[in-house]
Amino acid sequence: MEVVVDAGEGVRTYEIEATKAGRRVEVATTRGGVVEVSEVTRTGQVVRSGRFMAARVIALVEHPSEVEEDGAPRRSRRGTSRNQSSLL
Repeated sequence: MEVVVDAGEGVRTYEIEATKAGRRVEVATTRGGVVEVSEVTRTGQVVRSGRFMAARVIALVEHPSEVEEDGAPRRSRRGTSRNQSSLL
């Protein structure tokens, strides 16, 4: 999941992805105007999450899995900047 946020002087892009098999990414919007994007295990435990003010979120972009159905890795078609550590 890619989150594009208005940072005032431009936009910032954050990526949250399911890093292990069986994990998924969930998006929730709260009444307080916050968008929360979380990586969740099969049992529902949140591994990591990012919270963004809904008024600042420009786009939520969902990308297909990096693994094909036959188990072979999918070739990336986009350049990625992995700035997930800035979400912690």
